[in-house]
Amino acid sequence: MILNYIWISLIILAVIMGLVQAICFGNVGIFSDILNSTFDSAKTGFELSIGLTGILALWMGIMKIGERAGAVNSLGRVINPFFSRIFPEVPKGHPVFGSMLMNISANMLGLDNAATPMGLKAMGELQELNTDKTKASNAMIMFVVLGASGLTLIPTTIMGYRAELGAANPADVFLPILIATYVATLVGLISVCVAQKIKMKDPVVLGTVIGLSALVGLMVWGASMLSPHRLSVLSAAAAAIILLGVICWFVIQALCRKVNVYDAFIDGAKGGFQTAIGIIPYLIAILVAVGMFRASGAMGLLEQGIAALFALCGINTDLAGAVPTALMKPLSGSGARGLMLEAMNNYGADSLVGRLCCILQGTTDTTFYVLAVYFGSVNIKNTRHAVACCLLADLAGIIAAFAIAPIFFG
Repeated sequence: MILNYIWISLIILAVIMGLVQAICFGNVGIFSDILNSTFDSAKTGFELSIGLTGILALWMGIMKIGERAGAVNSLGRVINPFFSRIFPEVPKGHPVFGSMLMNISANMLGLDNAATPMGLKAMGELQELNTDKTKASNAMIMFVVLGASGLTLIPTTIMGYRAELGAANPADVFLPILIATYVATLVGLISVCVAQKIKMKDPVVLGTVIGLSALVGLMVWGASMLSPHRLSVLSAAAAAIILLGVICWFVIQALCRKVNVYDAFIDGAKGGFQTAIGIIPYLIAILVAVGMFRASGAMGLLEQGIAALFALCGINTDLAGAVPTALMKPLSGSGARGLMLEAMNNYGADSLVGRLCCILQGTTDTTFYVLAVYFGSVNIKNTRHAVACCLLADLAGIIAAFAIAPIFFG
């Protein structure tokens, strides 16, 4: 519903801005520019979707190998001790742990198609344990906040879009996204633990948080010690090693389990083709609206205002072009994706703004969509502190992205 209002608002504001330019400045040609932008944007949306097919087919095929090889289950077993501490109200050994672990693990590996059904299944099982069927339980809130914070290890789609738009190294945003999304997840976790008075001094919880935070802190420290060029090279190399390592892990585990690797890849790749075709209308819709908004001059005016505000605060004004994507992300995943693509088209895929928008897109999930779908599936009316914790995670992820991007790509 909210995307409907956003889409209509962008078009109306574009037309109003066109009228202002025509009446006040005599620029009657602005209407032709706005109209032509709709054709160009529609063409761009179609070409991007078709170009993304190969990347999606590749990675969804690889992910299907991992799924059948039991990689998701293996990851679940690793994080099970930690989860049992942050969901203290869920009885030990309850089946919902399996669903939650499958959902979180699938999200981390980029298996969106597998993650959502398991997430809804987990919410249904948590609702069975819930004593007040209209109010979100503590376990529900923790689960939803972790999901909305969007911890993803492999940003497949973002790398695909970067490749399609001519990025020199599509995977160079891998480490920055990993750091920013971890910060968002950590803040979301801590905020829920504080609200629910969960003991973060527990050795397993504290050890996990400290260990992961130290690793991320080490990455940031190492990044700050290198020049942007050297850091870009090392980041790209690290991304390649990690991604290739994941592929090898999936294939080796599949061989050990006697999975037909080729057939698994083909089945997953078919899903990649269907996914690419399915997003065409959504991508064209948002790109057309954003294209009209920019062609009218409204986007430029917005960015100039943000840049002026940044200058007053002593912030790098080059980052202002990414603010619309940051503001859109919690409201609409499709809208944020459209703004990310528009920014890469306008500034360049390898520009600071283009890369920052990619980091923002990969940092968190779409908060209000996750809240609506997950709580709506079990008819929860009172979400308690879920919204506040999710938005805190969003804010932390946004701040982290704006801080990290200049370090890696300044």
